[in-house]
Amino acid sequence: MGEVSTIGLDIAKSVFQVHGVDADGTVIIGKRITRAKLLEFFATLPACLVGIEACPSAHYWSRRLQALGHTVRLMPPSYVKAYVKRSKNDANDAAAICEAVTRPSMRFVATKSEQQQSGLMLHRSRQLLVCQRTMLSNAIRGHMAELGIISAKGRNGTAELLKMIANEQDDRIPAVARFSLDVLARQYAAVRAEIVAIEKRIHAWHRSSEESRRLEEIPGVGPIVATALVAEVGDWKVFSSGRSLAAWIGLVPRASPPAGPFTCFKIASS
Repeated sequence: MGEVSTIGLDIAKSVFQVHGVDADGTVIIGKRITRAKLLEFFATLPACLVGIEACPSAHYWSRRLQALGHTVRLMPPSYVKAYVKRSKNDANDAAAICEAVTRPSMRFVATKSEQQQSGLMLHRSRQLLVCQRTMLSNAIRGHMAELGIISAKGRNGTAELLKMIANEQDDRIPAVARFSLDVLARQYAAVRAEIVAIEKRIHAWHRSSEESRRLEEIPGVGPIVATALVAEVGDWKVFSSGRSLAAWIGLVPRASPPAGPFTCFKIASS
């Protein structure tokens, strides 16, 4: 029995499962470790290969374990599923991760830096607020339609409705209804202001990022798309070609491309 060379780590919120084997595949470690003692445990081990499913907090633990000298590989959970034996539990999951990380054909997820994850938080927060803004706009339109007031589509139409709500002299809106609509209008304004603040931070990050500025040189790519790509793509070198990157993003050729030397692309709805 030799020393541990490969570890499958099933991460969780509080208690993690560790499955370690030596170079011959003999199980050396099989134990549960609390979150507080995980780094202390790995600090006592020789440098080894650690496999982790790419799920929430995986990038954080990857960075911390790499700082201790270990080689960490993140894998999509769907790729690990095929290696789970018997019933699904933490111990079997860790064993499956340990086996999957050694497969020659396995595909890995690049570990994101703190800066990249911070950028993703900006974009995901913005997307959440954009959805909330749309919900508020639809609610206002729906309530106003109940009063027989219809506006044009888009933000201009919503702006017209907001002006009506703010105009207390407009007797088409009953007092009780105006109270409810005014609450929604204030929420709409607050969410819109937060979206603007996030977009300013995204543009500032874009100006400070060389990769993002280079991506903006591509026709049709602006600061929002450029920074999203920089944040989402951990390591550009994992893609063997531009075609592979385009497929990962969701860019697909049109069924009937127009005549000319260039192929047009569209962003897939999925």
